[in-house]
Amino acid sequence: MQTLVRKLLNRISTKQTISLRAYSTKKFVDVGQPTPASHPQLMKEGEITPGIGAEEYILRRKRLLELLPENSVAILAAAPVKMMTDVVPYTYRQDADYLFITGCEQPGGLAVLSHECGLCMFMPETSPHDVNWTGPVAGAEAALETFKAEKAYPMRKIHEILPDMIGRSSKLFHNKEAAAQTLTDLKAFQKADYYGKVKNLSKLTDVLRWVKSPAELKLMRESASIACQALLHTMMYSKTHPYEGMLAAKFEYECKMRGAQRMAFNPVVGGGPNATVIHYSRNDQKIEDGDLVLMDVGCELHGYVSDLTRTWAPCGSFSSVQEELYDLILQTNKECLKLCKPGANLLDIHHYSVRMLRQGLKEIGIVNRNGSDPYNELNPTSIGHYLGMDVHDSSTVSYERTLEPGVVITIEPGLYIPSSFDGPERFRGIGIRIEDEVLITETGYEVLTGSMPKEIKHIESLLNNFSHGMGMESCSNVKSALN
Repeated sequence: MQTLVRKLLNRISTKQTISLRAYSTKKFVDVGQPTPASHPQLMKEGEITPGIGAEEYILRRKRLLELLPENSVAILAAAPVKMMTDVVPYTYRQDADYLFITGCEQPGGLAVLSHECGLCMFMPETSPHDVNWTGPVAGAEAALETFKAEKAYPMRKIHEILPDMIGRSSKLFHNKEAAAQTLTDLKAFQKADYYGKVKNLSKLTDVLRWVKSPAELKLMRESASIACQALLHTMMYSKTHPYEGMLAAKFEYECKMRGAQRMAFNPVVGGGPNATVIHYSRNDQKIEDGDLVLMDVGCELHGYVSDLTRTWAPCGSFSSVQEELYDLILQTNKECLKLCKPGANLLDIHHYSVRMLRQGLKEIGIVNRNGSDPYNELNPTSIGHYLGMDVHDSSTVSYERTLEPGVVITIEPGLYIPSSFDGPERFRGIGIRIEDEVLITETGYEVLTGSMPKEIKHIESLLNNFSHGMGMESCSNVKSALN
């Protein structure tokens, strides 16, 4: 038996060695982020970032040029590296506008877009010491070959080239939130800013990013699917592990195991009265038996985020009071979804949700019919927001703008009744939100998070029948149970 085991181990070891050696013989230029050559399992030929091809990036640049006034220039800075300590950086996330136009996921760059030169990129230079510590990064050559810029220079050339480009322009559009000191220290930029020539680029890029392309929608569907699967696993896990921190960790783990790069935002995991804090983020409490837990979560997949919320009782059973409140919010969610279609707008949908929730609060006795109206205390939030590369995407686009096919929004009615609320005691300390991710289509809407249960009977059935050993087989059983 021992001889057999040794032979098996030797065979496994030999296979692993061959596999590693075979992989190590592949030659490609590492440009500091995935490419079709370095990550063929992730990207197709012709893609600059996973799922988005060079043609789409070039089209984005063309469309931005069409929005730029005559004799204007757009300057986009990569997001700066933010430090946790003097030597430890926070996990890097690229500025959405810079990524949208260039496809570059790395820090240190500056992109200039104008009618005169097309896309010109100034790229960081690295020393052997930098490469040893942080790895290769994309330089000027990669800007031309990988990101398809018309011109590219090392960053040290910026003082020779950019001032003249700024000086010849009548207006300068810039993503100020990611302002790079390399740019703002230039006297030409300071002069343009002083004379009011520097404008907010987001007012242009937000319009471009508002309606999603088919390639973007494919990534958003995948991101939503990952988040739904992860939250389903987390819901099942909650009955035996009713701790906010554990549920946050479980969701992140399940997302990353399915390919997500990061969380879209810090998970909100509010148990009991913590659910009444809209953006609760401590996630450090035990969820008491009989309390609800509200999880507002999302992940990011190749630059595109998801965002959904579910509220449930980890113990497996809603109380009558919880059910009464939950049903009001669920019906509001469903009715607001019916309003999502081309020609509608988020503000009108919001006003409809307020009327519906106000009426419901009166009917269940939380609000006195003849008394003061505490609605804004119980729900100070909007019914939803735009979604895309950022959680609150295209933030300069008005909620009064008519919705179009390809726009993605959230629908998220909720009620947050603090423990100090001067109303019926039985409702105090309960927070409930039900949030779905919605794509506006030619004929109406598509709920991208529709696979995540929100009916009480489904949630209770799942928790009481499928909360142990949630593997892939259990997931299949869950789907069968819901159909």
